[in-house]
Amino acid sequence: MNADATNTDTAAGGGSPTLFDLEPAGASAEVTDQRTQAVAKKASTKKTAKKASAKGEKGAEPAPRKRASAESMAANQREISVSEFFTKNRHLLGFDSPLKALLTAVKEAVDNSLDACEEGGILPEITVEISPGEQEGRFRIAVEDNGPGIVRDQVGKIFGKLLYGSKFHKLSQTRGQQGIGIAAAGMYGQLTTGKPVRILSRPGKRAKAREFLLSIDTARNKPEIHHDEEIEWDHGQGTRVEIEMEGRYQKGQRSVDMYLKQTAIANPHLTLHFVDPGGEKVSYERNANELPPETLEIKPHPHGVELGMLISMLKATECKSLSGFLQEEFSRVGATVAKKIVDAAGKGLTLKSYPTRIAREEANELHRAISETKISNPSTDCIAPIGEELVLAGLKKEIDADFYASSTRPPAVYRGNPFQIEVGIAYGKPEGIGLELTEGGRIRKKVKSGKDVVEDLVADADEPVRVLRFANRVPLLYQQSACAVTKGIIQTNWKSYGLTQPRGALPIGPMVLLVHIASVWVPFTSESKEALAAYPEIIKEVKLGLQECGRKLGAYIRKGKRLKREFEKRSYIEKYIPHIGLALQEILDLTDAERDATVEELEDVLHKSRKF
Repeated sequence: MNADATNTDTAAGGGSPTLFDLEPAGASAEVTDQRTQAVAKKASTKKTAKKASAKGEKGAEPAPRKRASAESMAANQREISVSEFFTKNRHLLGFDSPLKALLTAVKEAVDNSLDACEEGGILPEITVEISPGEQEGRFRIAVEDNGPGIVRDQVGKIFGKLLYGSKFHKLSQTRGQQGIGIAAAGMYGQLTTGKPVRILSRPGKRAKAREFLLSIDTARNKPEIHHDEEIEWDHGQGTRVEIEMEGRYQKGQRSVDMYLKQTAIANPHLTLHFVDPGGEKVSYERNANELPPETLEIKPHPHGVELGMLISMLKATECKSLSGFLQEEFSRVGATVAKKIVDAAGKGLTLKSYPTRIAREEANELHRAISETKISNPSTDCIAPIGEELVLAGLKKEIDADFYASSTRPPAVYRGNPFQIEVGIAYGKPEGIGLELTEGGRIRKKVKSGKDVVEDLVADADEPVRVLRFANRVPLLYQQSACAVTKGIIQTNWKSYGLTQPRGALPIGPMVLLVHIASVWVPFTSESKEALAAYPEIIKEVKLGLQECGRKLGAYIRKGKRLKREFEKRSYIEKYIPHIGLALQEILDLTDAERDATVEELEDVLHKSRKF
């Protein structure tokens, strides 16, 4: 016990060291201090090494950021050419993929040809050729028409300058509007292949034909004509455009073939020839020998003019009085309506107020008064619908179906712009077999005509219906879901007409729906002109047109169901009539001729007693 106490005291009190002491007891505090200093030194060394390493990687300390001044920023500002803008943003014009680019180029050229022929009073005959280019992935498109041709001075501006045209500033129904399309197609070809556009034009049968090679100076939005000379051309009159570009050709719902097919449907006065890259030729002959009614240019309607536009018109007018300005610059405004507008505006305005001296606040009140004044709808002689008969003729010519219907709505107005909606329906699968009722009351199977039809143009019975959208007779093949036409179709209750329809989707069934809008100003959602903006007035008219055709379709489907039920009943009874004839022959000892006459009479009684 004493030994234990002694050991404890020794260890605690710092006496003689034992075998279990690692260091001398007297040196423990000194050793601890040395250890602490060593650890701190080691950490400091590592930190210094890390800083040196980081400094070695990054180099010297970064210089202070240079700040731009207002003067230096001003020196970098420059004007952007519209050609330069669309070169970098070509997707806005429909050239965002090789497949779509080929279609867009053909579409722009065909639209120009149709407009030119109709303005010249010529029944259009257009040839479209697509041939492989010199390198893989390139195609040469050529579009040739029999129109009035183009005079020499205008060729460069039409094909080599964006935002140049004759239709942007006038309110009448035309296919082109912006003055961009064909020049943009040439610009895309120039961008992807470096080759110029080739144009042949003969402005009249007695005029000399000329050949042009041109490209676009995108920095200045001006044409560069590389070649211009007279040539011998065996074409009577018209224009031929050739563009080589990167593209991809394939058949299908959004192909050049489908665009041309739909163009033939919406333009029954057109003869169209197409040669595809494989050399296969297809022709669509016209089934109407009259041009569409000539449309007249109208002045803007007051209810469609915004405040900024009104102020610009007031500054630019040559009229000397406000009354004259309202009557001369707008449609549907006479002396009486002009007086109502001026009286409602107040602010000291009179009929004799000088338009160019009207201040912004007074113009604001004038704009308010215009919107509150009742003004007649604009004239509709500026638009030319296809017409119910020609819509039906176009559908029947290109689509083999059981049932057809069409409807043309009365003209309506959105933002002061007149428009008209037309709807067509083709119902029934091309290869299907239906039933028909003969004049004698008999029901028989009806076999289709078997004529050639476009692949997949009519949907299968378990697929969504096919939608053909047109704006001023031009097919719209892209952005279907974003279009006002599609919204109108979805919002229509197709179940009441005998079709199935999932919630918020297109109806299901073997049907093609054609919807056409004719207007002096089509509200496209973008410059590529692929979908209609969802104005409530447009959607409403689309729905009303669809409902008119839907009622006819519903009556046909209900009749078809009754016909099918009656056919099944008659077929069931007819199976036993020959057996009844044999039994009567045995009972009454009839000859074969008498038996056959009896069977025939029984069949007649069956059909007469069960009239459909």
